[in-house]
Amino acid sequence: MYFIGVDLGTSACKFLLMDEHGEILNIASRSYDVEYPRPGWSQQDPADWWRAVREGVPELLAGFDASRVAGIGCGGQMHGLVALDSDDEVIRPAILWNDGRTVEQVRYLNEEVGTARLLELTGNIAYAGFTAPKLLWMRQEEPELFSRIAHVLLPKDYLNHLLTGAYATDVSDASGTLLFDVARRTWSDEMLALCDLTAAQMPRVHESYEPIGTLCPEVAEELGLPSGVVVAAGAGDNAAAAVGTGAVGAGTMNISLGTSGTVFIPTASFSAGVGDRIHSFCHADGAWHLMGCILSAASCNAWWVNDVLGTDDMAAEQAGIDPASAPADLPYFLPYLMGERTPLNDVNARGAFAGMSMSTSRADLTRAVLEGVAFAVRDSVEIARSLGVDVASSTVCGGGAKSRLWLQMLADILGIELVLPTTEQGPGYGGAMLAAVAAGACGSVGECARELVSERERIAPNAALAGEYERRYQIWHGLYPALRESFARMGA
Repeated sequence: MYFIGVDLGTSACKFLLMDEHGEILNIASRSYDVEYPRPGWSQQDPADWWRAVREGVPELLAGFDASRVAGIGCGGQMHGLVALDSDDEVIRPAILWNDGRTVEQVRYLNEEVGTARLLELTGNIAYAGFTAPKLLWMRQEEPELFSRIAHVLLPKDYLNHLLTGAYATDVSDASGTLLFDVARRTWSDEMLALCDLTAAQMPRVHESYEPIGTLCPEVAEELGLPSGVVVAAGAGDNAAAAVGTGAVGAGTMNISLGTSGTVFIPTASFSAGVGDRIHSFCHADGAWHLMGCILSAASCNAWWVNDVLGTDDMAAEQAGIDPASAPADLPYFLPYLMGERTPLNDVNARGAFAGMSMSTSRADLTRAVLEGVAFAVRDSVEIARSLGVDVASSTVCGGGAKSRLWLQMLADILGIELVLPTTEQGPGYGGAMLAAVAAGACGSVGECARELVSERERIAPNAALAGEYERRYQIWHGLYPALRESFARMGA
């Protein structure tokens, strides 16, 4: 049997074809644009995602026996608001995970509804990227459009709806809406009422590995697939990446260095009362997880190299940097180019270099960017450690994981061993694995991970640099508090 994994990202939709033994047979990709109509706003046309599927899947299947495809699973960008009317038409461009227009709505939720009540109802507090603040913004700023909402979907759920006709979501993606009772794995009636929504407008919730239906006949014909192909509920991109890298079950962890950066730590039970510091969500394996999210990770490096330095040769910019050398007198970088999620929850936070001198070089600033992102990742790891989580090692995925320099710096700064999985296609591979479970080829997500995921290499931390990085981390950690009020005035 074959399984298709879909990774619905912010800049592109990636597809992979996997056989029942976990071998990746082919990959394809289609890119699309992000709209930035105002500073801090980020939105996308869902039609671009569907166009990517219609073009990408036939390319993926070229030269293969499509009749052997048994399932499709999608891992998708989280938190995005896709609003449909009663005719299934998209009402407005999807507001994305990194959109910052909801400052007033987040303040209302955290201060007037109250973080204590939000934690009780959902297990988390409000962040600008979450879906509930977007709906409140739409109700206030676009009331006529809001009144037309018949169905609320998340990005990957919109694709699944077009594939199957079902209005469905999964527990991991629903966890990031602030409309979901994470502990009980169901929609929160009180949060829905707060946003003037009803349960009838929300998608049916499934476990990530459960089937939501089969392909609509006309869609199957267009894509060149059998109509009996099972579509899994799928997962948010971070949960899908965790499955695809084997971060399933307590004692595992995955770090993703994509456009954003995440620290994903599976837990056997729901972690109550921690959602004001780190996300507490449902996992795609049927359990739960803690997740720290920094809004700008590999995108910081892309901004620095492509936009500022004006080159596309990232490897050349890093070539002269020795990861074994002590960074004692180098500058510091705050990676908050899009504001910040955990643990700051501050849409006004901005990027900044500090500690430059006349001797600061281009390579020094490049290293500072990589180090600053790694320090932001450590912030979330430190919260997990404060909760008693034993962080001994972690898998790593995402575009940033292609940089050996960055990986070594990350291992040194976290003081843990990093594990590189054999496949680099985290969310897409996880989506294909969820499809295998949904189609009955694997008995459980855990079983699938044990059988299909393997490691390619391990990167050990350099103990000789531990003290220097600890010193620098403490200095770096004091920069944001010193600049917070200035950032707020900049954003006013």
